[in-house]
Amino acid sequence: MVSELAPIRERVDLALDGDLHRGRVGDVEVFAILTTMGMAAGAAAAVLAIEAGADHVIMVGVAGGIDPEIVRIGQLITPELVTDRVTGESFRPAPTPGVTPHGKIECGDELVTQATRLASLTAAGFLALDMETAAVARVCEAADVPWSVFRGISDFAGDPLIDAEFFAMARPDGTMDPDDFSAYLEADPTRGPRLMELAAGAGLAAANAATAALDAVRAAGA
Repeated sequence: MVSELAPIRERVDLALDGDLHRGRVGDVEVFAILTTMGMAAGAAAAVLAIEAGADHVIMVGVAGGIDPEIVRIGQLITPELVTDRVTGESFRPAPTPGVTPHGKIECGDELVTQATRLASLTAAGFLALDMETAAVARVCEAADVPWSVFRGISDFAGDPLIDAEFFAMARPDGTMDPDDFSAYLEADPTRGPRLMELAAGAGLAAANAATAALDAVRAAGA
């Protein structure tokens, strides 16, 4: 999303070249792509990255936590496995210098809100949910290109504020139509403070993921 790309652009001097934001991290040439949301979008972005010459693909952004007793807002997740919710396939990220993988992420397009489903995911070792990583992993592994993932916890699955109505307002790049958003707030002004909390959590999560990913790139290029 735009909000996930922003902290990378704040930390790296990137120049837009078509769909690519090109720059350098230490001695390493890098480029960033705005993936947008969803499994199909993730797969398409991975194809674009590989066609552009990427020799290592890194997913960077936010994820929804599953159990607030186990993970916290802003916490960095570097999973040992990511799983496609629909197919059941699991993918293992490439080893990253200085990173010890932990836990699992489940990936899919739909919102997961049922308490019993979330409890079963926690019991199976899943820490977070996202909407792209398994699709990116599948494309990379088919092309024999290593991949990694750095996700920060921005919110929690099952939060009553993040419902189908809220999710439907989001554009593919994560932005919202100002008029729709204003109407959403006017319908229930008590949503305002909670939305500010969510925005702060998402900002912290995106920043932590960006910092960790860039640190890993520097370590790999050292």
